[in-house]
Amino acid sequence: MNIHEYQGKQVLREYGVKVPNGYVAYTVDEAVQAAEKLGTSVNVVKAQIHAGGRGKAGGVKVAKSLDEVRTYADEILGKTLVTHQTGPEGKEVKRLLIEEGCDIQKEYYVGVVLDRATSRVVMMASEEGGTEIEEVAEATPEKIFKEVIDPVVGLTPFQARRLAFNINIPEELLGKAVKFMSALYDAFVAKDCSIAEINPLVTTGDGEVLALDAKLNFDDNALYRHKDIQDLRDFEEEDEKEIQASKYDLSYVSLDGNIGCMVNGAGLAMSTMDIIKHYGGDPANFLDVGGGATAEKVTEAFKIILSDKNVKGIFVNIFGGIMKCDVIAEGVVEATKQIGLEIPLVVRLEGTNVDAGKKILDESGLNITSATSMADGAEKIVAAVK
Repeated sequence: MNIHEYQGKQVLREYGVKVPNGYVAYTVDEAVQAAEKLGTSVNVVKAQIHAGGRGKAGGVKVAKSLDEVRTYADEILGKTLVTHQTGPEGKEVKRLLIEEGCDIQKEYYVGVVLDRATSRVVMMASEEGGTEIEEVAEATPEKIFKEVIDPVVGLTPFQARRLAFNINIPEELLGKAVKFMSALYDAFVAKDCSIAEINPLVTTGDGEVLALDAKLNFDDNALYRHKDIQDLRDFEEEDEKEIQASKYDLSYVSLDGNIGCMVNGAGLAMSTMDIIKHYGGDPANFLDVGGGATAEKVTEAFKIILSDKNVKGIFVNIFGGIMKCDVIAEGVVEATKQIGLEIPLVVRLEGTNVDAGKKILDESGLNITSATSMADGAEKIVAAVK
């Protein structure tokens, strides 16, 4: 789950991470009132959307008067920002962060992530702040420093100090940088984050170490422990189909293709999308119904797939382990009857109760094409759609 920058800064502030003062604004007048409340000579007007690259897209402006705050707020609110993370359709700006300006001396990058290679939390830092970390990793990987954190002892002061030394934090600010990194790690762990990224972290003329931007993502599986974080969810920033899928514990991500996919297991779902591409097709979604899907869940999955007007065919690819093929078959038949499916449907079943599942499909009297393998199914659905 993603949240906005201003919300992330509120969370970080609770753990002692230093952030600039600021207020959220939903209208131009609220933006001006926020700037008046801050009482600073320089304010920053920042678009709040769930995507990076806002500055490059014109979503971040420095205002040196209240008139400029009004002008920039009027310009940004309601604007559709297109960044490398939004896709070509962009995202409409519906709220702003009005923040006090600061005397930036130097920009850095600090991020906390889960490293699958070590199965540990890792803190990364670089003196190339303000730049996409992917670009730094590609062009100058030697400028990214990492500390693998022992979950028993947490981030130690010497690890934070080593990171601060490596990215050339000024000597007089080392103590504040260490405190900042420790607080960031504490917030990451306490709130079950999947990523906590500060880009840029800045040092200022008055000797502060601040998070000028903040990106926090949270592990969906741990949200039940954090009602306060759940309340920060902005449904307007999410795809309607993905919201509907989350109500039924379906893992769904909308894509740009025209072949709907319904699969059980994330690995199989990725492989299914790959093989559809291999045969010249384009998947319209990633949809994992999980290991314990019911007929009702499968029916809802079908409805979500078909709510995408671009979908011209559906490929159901199920490998029954815990999931039983007959349950999937019942759900497919029920959904097909309810919806009155008119587009091609290819089903590949394998595993637990596969014979019973195939029998249900064969005796349904519906126009369902069976496949003997994943490759066979992919080839058939691509041909049917074309």
